[in-house]
Amino acid sequence: MITIVNCETNDSMDREMTEAEYEQHKVIMADRAKDEADKKANSEAKAALLTKLGITAEEAVLLLS
Repeated sequence: MITIVNCETNDSMDREMTEAEYEQHKVIMADRAKDEADKKANSEAKAALLTKLGITAEEAVLLLS
C-alpha cells in the first residue's frame, strides 16, 4: 500500500502499489538489506582486528590520529 498525503490540505489517500512501484520497492529493499549486511560484516571485521591486535577502539583512534 502507498499513502499519498496532500501537505496543504492534510488529506491522505491509500492505494495499492502498481507492479512497477512494487518491483522498484523490492530492489530498494534488497539494496538496503545488502548495505546492512555489509555494514555488519565491516563492524565484525573491525572488532576482530582490534581483538587480534589486543587494543581498544580508543587506542586505535590514537594510533591513527
